[in-house]
This record gives sequence, C-alpha cells and structure tokens, in this order.
Amino acid sequence: MSWTGKILRVNLTDGSITEEPLNMEWAQQYLGQRGLGTKYLVEEIDPKVDPLSPDNKLIFATGPLTGTGASTSARYSVITKSPLTGCVACSNSGGYFGPELKYAGYDMIIFEGKAPNPVYLLVEDDNVELVDASDLWGKSVWETDAAIKEKHQEPLLHIATIGHPGEYGALLSAVVNDGHRAAGRSGVGTVMGSKNLKAVAVHGTKGLKVKDPEAFVAAVNAGKKVLAENAVTGEALPTYGTNVLMNIINEIGALPTRNAREVQFEGANEISGEAMHRPRRSDGKPNLVTNQGCFGCTIACGRVSKIDPTHFSVKDKPQYHIASGGVEYENAWSLGADCGVDDLEALTYCNYRCNEHAMDPISVGATVAAAMELYEEGVIDKEETGGIELKFGSAEALCAAVDAMCEGTEFGKKLAMGSKRLCEHYGRPELSMTVKGQEFPAYDPRGIQGMGLTYATSNRGACHLRSYTVASEVLGIPEKTDPLTTDGKAALVKAFQDATAAVDSSGLCIFTTFAWTLEDIAPQIDAACEGEWTAERLLEVGERIWNMERKFNLDAGITPDQDTLPKRLLKDAAKTGPAKGLVNGLDKMLPEYYALRGWTPDGVPTEQTLQRFGLA
Repeated sequence: MSWTGKILRVNLTDGSITEEPLNMEWAQQYLGQRGLGTKYLVEEIDPKVDPLSPDNKLIFATGPLTGTGASTSARYSVITKSPLTGCVACSNSGGYFGPELKYAGYDMIIFEGKAPNPVYLLVEDDNVELVDASDLWGKSVWETDAAIKEKHQEPLLHIATIGHPGEYGALLSAVVNDGHRAAGRSGVGTVMGSKNLKAVAVHGTKGLKVKDPEAFVAAVNAGKKVLAENAVTGEALPTYGTNVLMNIINEIGALPTRNAREVQFEGANEISGEAMHRPRRSDGKPNLVTNQGCFGCTIACGRVSKIDPTHFSVKDKPQYHIASGGVEYENAWSLGADCGVDDLEALTYCNYRCNEHAMDPISVGATVAAAMELYEEGVIDKEETGGIELKFGSAEALCAAVDAMCEGTEFGKKLAMGSKRLCEHYGRPELSMTVKGQEFPAYDPRGIQGMGLTYATSNRGACHLRSYTVASEVLGIPEKTDPLTTDGKAALVKAFQDATAAVDSSGLCIFTTFAWTLEDIAPQIDAACEGEWTAERLLEVGERIWNMERKFNLDAGITPDQDTLPKRLLKDAAKTGPAKGLVNGLDKMLPEYYALRGWTPDGVPTEQTLQRFGLA
C-alpha cells in the first residue's frame, strides 16, 4: 500500500521501456525516495563509473507518502553519481511532479544508457514513450515546458527538465520541475544532459491507496495541527519564507560574506525576508507578490516575486516582467551576501535565470563569489572575464556572470564547472569554499560549529539539508545547544543525519521537522504502508541509508581525508560577531563522530557495522 509497486526502466540507448515490480524487500529496508533510489543505484552501477558516461544511471524516485495528501507530500529525488563531486548524488525537489508520477502508477523511473539523439520521456498513465526532442535542445526550462504542453495539448502535464547549461556540461546544472522547483545540487542535470534526455513529462490519473485510510487521516490531521501551531511552520515560514533567517544568521555572526572572508554582511537587511515585504518597486509595491506551497503543503514557504521593470537587469527584457520564483534564504545568501551584493532586484533576476536555465543557485552564487575574490586578488582580469568588472558588491557584475553561465560564454563555461575547478584552474584552490567539490551553503561553521561537522561528513559534499543542526544550535529545536562550542555536536550531527535520511525517503519535506519529530511522522507512514513503522525503526532505516551512501563513496574513491573544510574556516578566525576569534573545531568533533558511527578512526565503517545493516 502507498507504494505503487511498479518502476519504469528506460534504456535510452536502444529506446526500450519496461515495467518491473518494485523490490518490496528493499522497500521495507530503505523506505523509498532517497534510500530506495540509492539502493537501486549502488546495486546497478560500478562505483568508479565516469558520472558522464552512459554506464551511469539516473533515477527519479518518489517516497511512499508522495502524493498521499499528507502535509508536504510533494517530494521526489533525482539520484545518480555526481559529476561535480564523484559522490553519490541525491537531489530533492517539491512542486507537483512527484505526486503526478505516483498517480501515473510508478514509484520510480530508472534511466540507463544514452540516447543517440535528444529525447524526452512522456508518461500518461500506462502510455509511456520516448519522444524526439531535437527541436527542444538548446531551449530553456520555461520554453521546453510550454512547448511540450502545446505539442500534446495537455496543460496538466508536469514536466522536469534541464536547460542549456545541462546540455553543454555545466557541472552546476539542476533538474527543474513546475517552472521553479529544483532538484538543485550536485550536477544531477548534467547527468541528464549527458544522456541526451531533455525532459520527463508526466500526467497521471490513477490515484493512490493507503493501508488504513481511517488511521491515516487521523495521523495526517494530527500532524497538520502540530505544523499550524508551531511558530516556525505556522507563522515564520508562511510569512517570510526561509529568508526569515537572513537577519537572524547575520546577527549571530554566521553569515558567510564575500566568499567567507567575513561572517557578517552590512547589507543583510536589504535582502532579507522582511525586505521582500517592503514597498520598493517603482510602482510602490513590494518584491514579494505572494507565498506558495507545493502539492499538499500546509506551510507554503515558497516565494513568488516580481522584479521592478525599471531595474537595470530587466529594463530591456520584458520577458522577465512576470511574477515567478522569488529568492529563498540560500540563494539570497549565495547571490547576495557571499558576493557582497545587497540589491534584492538583482538577486531576484539571477534567481529567475537559475530557474529558467536549471542551475543550482547555491553553487552559482558561491562560484561567482570565488571568482570575485580571484578578480580582486588580480589573478583574473577583464580580458579573462569577457569584460565583466567582477568586483564584490557589484550587482551588474553578478548579473553578467550569471548570464554568462546560462548562455555558455567562454568564461561562463569556466564558472559553470564550479568554484573548485575554477580556483584550481587559476592556481588558487584555497579560495574555493567547498567540501568534496560542492560549495557549502549559507551558514558559517565558525559561528555554528555543528555545521562544520555537517559539511565535512555530508555524503554528497557540503550540504546543510543532510543535517540541519541550525535548528538546534540557533532556533532551539528540539532543544537549544550552544552554536559556539563543539561539545556534544558529534552526537547531534549523527542524530540529525539519521533522522533526515528517513524523512528524505518518506516523500515528506524536511521543513516539517521544525515542528515534527519522528514520533509525528511514524504514525503517518505506519497507516499508509505495509509493515510496522515506528520512530525507532525509521532511525534505523536512516542509519542504514547513511552507511550505504558512505560505503558507495569509499568504493568510488572518495577518501576519508576529504572529510574536512576549507582552510579559511579552520585557520582564519571570525573577525566580528559572537564568534569573533573562533575557527571551526572540526579536529575535536570528527574522531568522536567516527566512533559514534561505528567506523574506524580512519572513517571507514567496520565490518560489524556493515553487517548490522545488511551492507557487508
């Protein structure tokens, strides 16, 4: 129940499409989405495979609660081996695509091989076919979405697609569905492009069943009540979105600024969630038009914004005089504070462009920030940048750099490979703020110590959503811990990692955990799915997933010495704020973390640990 019990296997090389039963034994061990999709990946590919070769696979996976009507049951993941990091990649998105895939009758799609020419997959219930996409190659996400709906005369299609950067091999390419919801990180769109797969278009009408409808409705309603009554999920996120964090994180001295040279940004208030509400356009209206929720969501943290039509970024571009996806906290930080830019309209334009061309805005902004430091250090000049005066604080330079990536200019293609390769190319690798090749997000580990361990040990490279200790260290959820100490952070990170892996596998949004614990989630899964599901069992599933991902990365050649942070965070103390004088204490936390995980002092899961989770 709740699982459809079917997957689609699409061989792009020979064009064959087959249905097969979902492995229900694996579903009981890995639940769905992140866990189950990754299980299929690790069983079916060589960990050392070239991520951009036809031998890599690309998996679209839903969770058992996806599409059920539980609050936030919109999620699906895109899973592959990352070309950006060489690690396992699992990028999570919302919107409406995931539920639509379930309604068509499928838990998962596995793409293998490479199409000889560009194609897209059309799924309309049992009618599944590969369609020539030669006329769509080179088109944007928005153009592709409109063209496919027009061709099939079906406005109810939900489409996940890539833009031009994913076609030319940009390692920062995402998969965008429903126009502005993104499976954003780790270059999953790059793998899609390498397979000549332009899009996946889905419309389903079959609906879903759950194991115990009465118990399910009761559990879901109880969960919605908890979300509504919580200050974060019931008030802050609906009103201000995730960008409610901008001023909070800046005040505690943990906002990486100008490529993490600093930890506080003097312009934070101008790009905050509050700023989005203030009248600022030439017509006297605010940047924010409305909030928006994904399928089934009762939080509605999404932003819909409109750019001032007189702003330099869009003055002569009427196609951007529309209401579309506004900035969230992460992209407001990366495009804003990290680049020293406090122009909200410019950030909104760059965010539009990232959505339009399927680029990860976290890595895009952080890479531009690294390029700005290279420019200010005199390592690159205007001749190298194609005429862009790439100075910190320049909104014009930011917009030009993002445009260059979207359009694939000579310098734009260098940027679109990410900051690690960019900085290595110019002989300054220490200026790349990455872990395992992936740019770290909007929390400085000198001001929030647990996030340093989170970044260092994340199985997909630097990531906040694999272990959001900010909830505890800053917001006091589920209990307050001191962000400036390393004490107890190894246990905190492990607990967050295991719980998050379970939530990511369920089909629910991780933002629910601002209010919910696994005790709130387990009854919903138990009522929907076969088997007995408890909070304890979910934690065990999460720990199994974490060790499976770790084992894959080790087998792929990712060494434990890569569980580290950029030298800037370990050697250069914070200059201002509560964390003034501090560096990240990773060396204190990492040995304790390895021990808690049941790994050797070198960071390798022991045989006993692997056997405990059936991974030996």
